[in-house]
Amino acid sequence: MSQLPPPVRRAQPPQTADTAPVAFRSAAKKNRGARISIQGVAGSGKTWTSLRIAHGLSSGKRFAVVDTEHESASLYYGINGIEFDSCVMDRYDPRDLIKALDAAAAAGYGVVVIDSLTHFWKGTDGTLAQVEKAAGRYGNNSFAGWKDGTPLQNDMVDALLSYPGHVIATMRSVTEWVLQENARGRREPVMVGMKAEQRKGIEYEFDVVAEMNVDNRLRFLKSRCPALHQKAFDKPDGIRDIAEPVLAWLSSNPDREPAD
Repeated sequence: MSQLPPPVRRAQPPQTADTAPVAFRSAAKKNRGARISIQGVAGSGKTWTSLRIAHGLSSGKRFAVVDTEHESASLYYGINGIEFDSCVMDRYDPRDLIKALDAAAAAGYGVVVIDSLTHFWKGTDGTLAQVEKAAGRYGNNSFAGWKDGTPLQNDMVDALLSYPGHVIATMRSVTEWVLQENARGRREPVMVGMKAEQRKGIEYEFDVVAEMNVDNRLRFLKSRCPALHQKAFDKPDGIRDIAEPVLAWLSSNPDREPAD
């Protein structure tokens, strides 16, 4: 794994009910980075699509890739002008992703692709492994192990949300074979993606959530970007179909002076 500096956490000073200020300001999307996730089964096109989205969001500039997929993203380097720098990982302690995000922020990358976020949940040294290790300290009580695992997971999600730029995360889907009727009226087994392999509820942390199937069809499950709501694309172009609408959405709310 690449050597990374220790994470720099942005701790907030403690406040009490007597001293904490309360104020409202005009709402705006100023300096807001997109949070996009793409989940799908193997071979669905998650990596390529995420790289195309990143290329579009970065306006053609180099971006960062946190690679947990044996450098598979690097196979696309240079295609259609896509250039990026990668941090290759083979162990997936959530604290290492925090370090990687901090390093990317310090280097000034406007876009980071995490390919994939699943590994930091169920891979070597991921959250589930950390829970299992912690359970040994509590008499092999796995429930008690979450006292250590949950803060690690929460800190990782916080680092993802607080990144000063765009973040795109791919996630593997739990797969299942189901019987579906084909064009000839016969039932045949079809592999489908069921849900992302990450902690339950992770989709709530993203602005845009999409799934891809083995036919490279992308369908949006959730979108705060109105232009993408309930849309679907066959073999999507990550720049034209996703990055451009997202950038237009983020820039559609001009800076406004607070109301008097």
